[in-house]
Amino acid sequence: MSILALSLPFSDGAPVENVEPITNTITAAQAGGSFPLMWLLIALPAFGAAFLLLAGRRSDKWGHILACLLPIGSFILACMLLVQMMGLPVDDRAVTLNLWNWTFAGSFDAAFALRLDPLSIAFVMLITGVGSLIHIYSIGYMAHDPKRRLFFAYLNLFIAAMLMLVLADNYLLLYLGWEGVGLASFLLIGFWQYKNSAAVAAKKAFVMNRVGDVGLSIAVMLMFVTFGTVTFQNVFEAAPQASETTITLIGLALLLAAVGKSAQFPLQAWLLDAMEGPTPVSALIHAATMVTAGVYLVIRSNAIFDLSTTAVTVVLAIGVITMLMGAWIACAQDEIKKSLAGSTMSQIGYMFLGAGLGPAGYVFAIFHLLMHGMFKADLFLSAGSVMHGNDDQKNMRLYGGLRVAMKVTMVAFFCGFLGISGLPPFDSWFSKDGIIDAALGVNVFAGLCALGAAGLTAFYMTRMLAMTFFGSPRWTEEQHPHESPVVMTAPMLVLSVGALFGGLFFVYVAPIGEWLAPVVGFEESTPVIPEIPLKVLSVTIAVIGIALGWRKYARDDVPKVAPADVSVLTLAGRHSLYGDAFNEAVFMRPGQYVTRWLVWFDNRTVDGAVRGLASGVAGMGDRLRGLQTGFARSYALSMVAGALLLGAVFMAGRWF
Repeated sequence: MSILALSLPFSDGAPVENVEPITNTITAAQAGGSFPLMWLLIALPAFGAAFLLLAGRRSDKWGHILACLLPIGSFILACMLLVQMMGLPVDDRAVTLNLWNWTFAGSFDAAFALRLDPLSIAFVMLITGVGSLIHIYSIGYMAHDPKRRLFFAYLNLFIAAMLMLVLADNYLLLYLGWEGVGLASFLLIGFWQYKNSAAVAAKKAFVMNRVGDVGLSIAVMLMFVTFGTVTFQNVFEAAPQASETTITLIGLALLLAAVGKSAQFPLQAWLLDAMEGPTPVSALIHAATMVTAGVYLVIRSNAIFDLSTTAVTVVLAIGVITMLMGAWIACAQDEIKKSLAGSTMSQIGYMFLGAGLGPAGYVFAIFHLLMHGMFKADLFLSAGSVMHGNDDQKNMRLYGGLRVAMKVTMVAFFCGFLGISGLPPFDSWFSKDGIIDAALGVNVFAGLCALGAAGLTAFYMTRMLAMTFFGSPRWTEEQHPHESPVVMTAPMLVLSVGALFGGLFFVYVAPIGEWLAPVVGFEESTPVIPEIPLKVLSVTIAVIGIALGWRKYARDDVPKVAPADVSVLTLAGRHSLYGDAFNEAVFMRPGQYVTRWLVWFDNRTVDGAVRGLASGVAGMGDRLRGLQTGFARSYALSMVAGALLLGAVFMAGRWF
């Protein structure tokens, strides 16, 4: 039994039985208190986005302050709602607020309704808390950008859309938030659109996410056709009566959406390119919010996935593949943010692995998601601080020795390193090991793969730490390393505390298992390796990864130019395992050929027929125009000829 499982509310030390999710739901009016105000969680940042977009340049000097205050307000309200929810009985911790019926057609009716339960409030706290810190950090990072007002407007829009996604009480409203997140991410990734790389990255992210979004739209339509409703509770109650084939199709369609949004195999290629956006965008999108939306969708839809062995197996397989791919890529990238992006891909893979374990892994997947939101945001903001203090240099081979010039940044990065590396008693030692523990009890192969990925995690994080802050300086003449302003370092240090002690807090102070299990369910698994030996093994693997990374990269002779004579594995990692090449060969080029053929067919057949008909009519008109001579005798002759022709036709008809 894992440490986290021991925190679940079972009495008398009895074996852990299945914990069924609560189905009872009360209205915000019944709950009273602050619950009728939960709509303000979305409304505050949405107002900020609208105001800053409409206010114009007059708000340039103070717009960023307003943009920071509004998500902070949402965070304060979220804290009030959390405290109030903790005071409710366990069976009443699902509160709905029906604002209005916003769409209906025939028998279809969807309400603009919000749902607050232990799962959604956990996401709300993460989104508003980490999001507020990123807003504050952006004040310093974007201080000299002439379009700072627009940047903060897009940040507010993103927060509002993400909150709508996790607070939605039905799949249609979730879809609205889902698309809003996609739009905001497009605007943020391509914010520096004068750079061709940023514009291309934004378009790639938008298109690849649209591929996944098709899955969500199909799932919503299948739900309505099958169940006659898209409301969570109604769908989950009716799901057991549906055929296995239908449930599997719905589950796979939902998974397609999750894969696109969370950059999982095979729709992962956009994530590394998205690093072209400003660093606060990287922290917001790739640490705490957007890429975790897919995990939320799968776990929120657990009642569907639990009914389909095929769908849940595919979730597990995708998690394992992406977990290893991301770690592989992170080990070979020289750009600091791209290496962190590969790490994000891998850590989200861990979460998908947890979700693919069913009730045995749901709690652990969300636990790791929360921990990842803190230590990865810390790492991204620290990486942005490094770039800010080094003339926007991204290449770690041109860093080295920054521990002297950027002491605060190094401390923050080191805290994030401890949080992700799997060493006790820091964040991932609890959350990641929980997933490994559960995986070994459900699927031994997946558990062993997770152990291997843990070693790779420790290796690539040590590589980043050593290449950036240790060894001798490898700076260029343009670089003049200096510490970032306090408005940037303060949020980093706050996140550092979460990276170090978040796991301890959620296991011993506020048990996350006890909080989430009544919503997502829990089922204890029996791993093939006892808990204590497994903990020792996981720590040993992490220490080995750290030792290998330190030995190879904490030296003074790290070359400024990446060696060309490398192994096939390293070369593949540098090229992101040829994800772009694969997409280009399998999807883009065939799509181009099909498009060119369709254009040719349209021009020659469809448009050609229209143009040909028009030309024929015009030509006939030209010829008939020649008959209009203006001479009466010509017209009389034509009339006589016509009469003779009609007479001949009449006589021929009588003869034959």
